[in-house]
Amino acid sequence: MTTRTNAIQVTGLRKTYGDDEVLAGVDLTVPTGTVYALLGPNGAGKTTTVRILSTLLPADAGEARVAGYDIRSEVARVRESIGVTGQFSAVDELLTGRENLRLMADLGHLDRPHAVGVVGQLLERFHLTEAADRRAATYSGGMKRQLDLAMTLVAGPRLIFLDEPTTGLDPRSRRELWGIVRELVADGVTVLLTTQYLEEADQLADLIGVLDRGRLVAEGTAAELKRLVPGGHIELQATDVQRLAELARTFPESTLNPAALTVSLPHDGSLTTLRKLLRGIDNDEVTGLAVHTPDLDDVFLALTAHSRTDASPGEVPA
Repeated sequence: MTTRTNAIQVTGLRKTYGDDEVLAGVDLTVPTGTVYALLGPNGAGKTTTVRILSTLLPADAGEARVAGYDIRSEVARVRESIGVTGQFSAVDELLTGRENLRLMADLGHLDRPHAVGVVGQLLERFHLTEAADRRAATYSGGMKRQLDLAMTLVAGPRLIFLDEPTTGLDPRSRRELWGIVRELVADGVTVLLTTQYLEEADQLADLIGVLDRGRLVAEGTAAELKRLVPGGHIELQATDVQRLAELARTFPESTLNPAALTVSLPHDGSLTTLRKLLRGIDNDEVTGLAVHTPDLDDVFLALTAHSRTDASPGEVPA
């Protein structure tokens, strides 16, 4: 049962192609006004999930409500409530940026005065005003992606699906798009995001779901997911060799690095453990403290260790 606080509510979502079960009973909840990121290797079911929730593909089983509407019986209401930016650009390169936006306004049945205002606001918001009357074919990759997202927003949806929105963008363009997503969420828009970039999920997502072989194998905030895998540690730096030896006696489970005058201790990432550790330290023994936690790369590799992937470091295949 969906509530007003949930933009998306999914229970037991299933999809099969022949003998290939792409989604094997996915449950997920996306609170209103948040960013939910789906991560997973090739074939995990990320894009299939987006296509089903945006009514572009029927599910074989399960229930889902999007913006409060049932995706089976209230298709038109779902489509009126959402915006979708897919992996491939919807920009018509033969049209100018302004014409692309006006086309979306016409498709959304916006009256002309309102459409003119919305188009102008979006061009300004996405820093496309100066290029508005140039054909989109002359735009850079980052500009085309910004126009693509602007087109998604013409009708003013409060829930948008972004399927790998920054794939192929340079780091500057990617960060600019991140800034726009943050602005949208600050305005109350809900975002369901699939991404190849673990850093992107870490930067943007309030909640992250890890899909693998059609199942949601983990879910939580970035910090919560990082605590699921081993590798966290605290590094203490001693004032001298004598203090280093004292720290080693105090913490027999520690690993020493005499050259750097440091000891490393396993850490589960909890504040309680850190406080307990600090109580056991003599301030005169330590000149520095650093807390190291696993990153999302570690989480992804641990949770999907059996999946074959050709992704480069820091990326997850689409």
